[in-house]
Amino acid sequence: MDDSAELRSAGLRATATREAILSTVRSGDHLDAERITRGVREKVGHVSNQTVHDGLYALTRAGLLRCTEPAGSPALYETRVGDNHHHLVCRVCGSVKDIDCAVGEAPCLEPSSSYGFAIDEAEVVFWGLCPPCQGSSAEDEDELFQAEPDEFTG
Repeated sequence: MDDSAELRSAGLRATATREAILSTVRSGDHLDAERITRGVREKVGHVSNQTVHDGLYALTRAGLLRCTEPAGSPALYETRVGDNHHHLVCRVCGSVKDIDCAVGEAPCLEPSSSYGFAIDEAEVVFWGLCPPCQGSSAEDEDELFQAEPDEFTG
């Protein structure tokens, strides 16, 4: 299904900006609004930040995009929706990867108390170091421990 048909099937008007947002998010990997705005502008010309934010909100509410907000990161958008997946986030570079839920069915975790809520989703974020940052982190530590003592007094 093309972007305009997907938008219409979700009950949204198919505008050039919304199509460009979908296309940009689809071609990226957990993009923030700033990067999405740059991608949209490359496709359709000048568009305001507010228009892109409004489009992201509408597409997320319609279930065409998923927004996740790892701690210390801006909101990130992806087109993988409607399944029960979680995220791996690198503490150093901030890269984000999807990871399937071990249980497979939402909400996949049960809280100790629901306080009357009808729970339909649980969001889990795994934190660690991605492979490139594991290597650079080890190199940084090696440099630190090989430095001369007076290098620390500056």
